[in-house]
Amino acid sequence: MVATLPKTDLRYTWKVTASSFLGNTLEYYDFLVYGTAAAVVFPKVFFPDAGGFVATLSAFGTFAVGFLARPLGGLFFGNRGDRHGRKSTLMVTLVVMGLSTILIGLLPGYAAIGIWAPILLVALRLVQGFAVGGEWGGSMIIVLESAPPNRRGFFSAWPNTGGFSAQILITAVFAYVYTLSEEQLLSWGWRIPFLLSAVVLVVTYWMRRSLHETPVFTKAVAPAEQEKGAEPDRPARGPIRTIFVDDWRNLLLIIGLRFAESVPYFLLTVFALSYGASALGLEKSQLNNAILIAAVLSFVSHGVFAAISDRIGRRPVYLFGAVVVFVMAFPFFALLHSGSFALIVLGYVLVLNLGHNAINAIQPAFFAELFPADRRYTGAAAGREIASVFAGGLTPFVATALAGEDGTRWPLVAGYVMIGALITMFAVYKAPEPFRRDLTATGKTVR
Repeated sequence: MVATLPKTDLRYTWKVTASSFLGNTLEYYDFLVYGTAAAVVFPKVFFPDAGGFVATLSAFGTFAVGFLARPLGGLFFGNRGDRHGRKSTLMVTLVVMGLSTILIGLLPGYAAIGIWAPILLVALRLVQGFAVGGEWGGSMIIVLESAPPNRRGFFSAWPNTGGFSAQILITAVFAYVYTLSEEQLLSWGWRIPFLLSAVVLVVTYWMRRSLHETPVFTKAVAPAEQEKGAEPDRPARGPIRTIFVDDWRNLLLIIGLRFAESVPYFLLTVFALSYGASALGLEKSQLNNAILIAAVLSFVSHGVFAAISDRIGRRPVYLFGAVVVFVMAFPFFALLHSGSFALIVLGYVLVLNLGHNAINAIQPAFFAELFPADRRYTGAAAGREIASVFAGGLTPFVATALAGEDGTRWPLVAGYVMIGALITMFAVYKAPEPFRRDLTATGKTVR
């Protein structure tokens, strides 16, 4: 029997969307500010005994460590969200994520506590990644399940622009940080971006407290959980086990679908900052300004691509984005090597706004719609975060290693991007079209 949902209140939908947008802004801010610091500051603050190239690899290695904890967070918080509700789970992920970032900003450097500095940095990065693993899936699903059925893609796209709003914040903060002397930057200046995350944490926590549980969970998932508990002779299979038994194909699809989105994003926003400065002699402010322009335009492209996907489906839009990423892999590096600010901006806009954003805009709806209501949080969160280990967290490290110490092997990095885009194209080909599915449908959850 299909549950009947109440009529959608658009004002409340926008409120849920704003709350999730702020939560994802904090998520991406936490992760991207770490990536920026890893490229610019951490080699000297936490790995001073290593050489320049080795120190950069070490710093990017700690960046990747955070992604290792994300699948565990996706499974843990996804399971909690599918059993006990989306809202209460998101309150937990928000607080843990924000506090771990603030603590990184308070962490003493290698000069103060020696080897304990990088050890504690890795530990806090793991905690940060664990919380982030549950934040994205929950914040997207709470919007998806509160939106009108024919506009699910449009509304769920806006929280996913949190990466770009975070990039704008980071660019603004580091614009000030870069004006400091090197001594000031290495002693206290790098801490400012981490500590400022407390502002977003407080605002988002205040907004999220007033949200309700989603109609889908209240009308479909919660009753199903009660029915399972009332039938002791039919032991329930939990969401975690179920997604690996019944939904393993969708998990593999999500891993493949993420490559053309995650690889170019972290390549352009993390690796390129280090590569452009060290190998090409570009000003960091020049690259940050290019990212800022692309980030501002991303709000427009997300709305357009998401609205289109509500009309023609998720797969065509997703495929378009993957093709653009594939085609632009080598031209982007050519534009970067030109040294011209206008051409660098053009490269960022083409890869991020036309390629990456066509994918990123509809990813929340696409991933969540692949799973039944009673394991949607677990499936979408776990799938995305498992994929993040391969397609996201390792990108700056792999790209730095491929480019080499002098950066002359950049064609290997471009080839790496093209391979990722091809993997995504194949995944789109194999994926079903889910944009008209009934979100209240639950799957089989008994052995």
